[in-house]
Amino acid sequence: MTLPASCPSGGRCPARLVPTQTRSGAEQMALDTLLLEQSCSSRADALILRFYRWSRPTLSLGRHQGPPTDLWRQLAARGDLDLVRRPSGGGAVLHAGGLTYALIWANPPRQRRQAYLQVNQCLQEGLKALGLHLKPGTAAADRITADCFAQSTTADLVDSRGCKRIGSAQFWKRGQLLQHGEIPLAPPEGLWEAVFATSPPCWTPSAPSAASLELALQQSFQRLSLDLEWRREALSPRELQRMNALANRYSLESVQA
Repeated sequence: MTLPASCPSGGRCPARLVPTQTRSGAEQMALDTLLLEQSCSSRADALILRFYRWSRPTLSLGRHQGPPTDLWRQLAARGDLDLVRRPSGGGAVLHAGGLTYALIWANPPRQRRQAYLQVNQCLQEGLKALGLHLKPGTAAADRITADCFAQSTTADLVDSRGCKRIGSAQFWKRGQLLQHGEIPLAPPEGLWEAVFATSPPCWTPSAPSAASLELALQQSFQRLSLDLEWRREALSPRELQRMNALANRYSLESVQA
C-alpha cells in the first residue's frame, strides 16, 4: 500500500519531512494551515509530514465546535492552558504531554473514510513496531462531543480494551487534505480532570516515549509510501514569517469572538 497515487511524471514523488517543532498552539495551527495552503498553490510535494509538541498545555476546539465553556475560559484566564481553534473538525482536545502528527496530502482518495483508513494503517504499523496493537474505533461520527477522547469513531485508533489512543481530524481544501491527530502519552491528570471531569487515557503497562514513537512513525510512513523520495527540510524564514502572521487567527481572542 502506498499513500499517494503515482507521480504524473513517473518515477518517485517528492515528499517533505519537517523537523519537529515545539511551539504555541496558535503557531502550530497556523503552520498546519500554511503548509496546506502552500501545497494547494504549488503541489511540489506529494506528502508533507511533521510531528510536533506544544510549548504550553493547550485546549484546541474543533472547527465547527461551539464556543469554549465558561470553565475553559476560566482555566485560560488563570493561565492553566491556552485556547485555540483548529482548522479541522471534531471535539476539544487537550494537548499536554503528548505527540501530534500532521500530514498534508496533495492527492488523497476522494472518500474521507478511505483517507483515514490509509493514514491509520501507517500509524498502526508504527505502533506495532513498538509492540502496541491498535484498531479503528466503532462509534458513529454523528455528533461533536465536548471531549474528543470521549468517543472513538473509525477515524480514531483504540487499544484492545477500547481505550482511544489516537484521535485524528481532517480539513480539506481544493481537493487536498490536512489530517492531524493527537497521541496523548503522559497527559497531566489534574488538568485533564479539570477540563473534562474525567481521568485521562492511561497506557498499560506504560506509554512509549515521544522520541521512540516519532521515530517509529516516521519509518512507518516512509516504509508504506515506497514511491516517495523523502527529504528533511526545515522551515524557511519566509514560512516562519507567514506562520507568525497567521497565528492570531487561531489565538484565544479569535476563539472567544
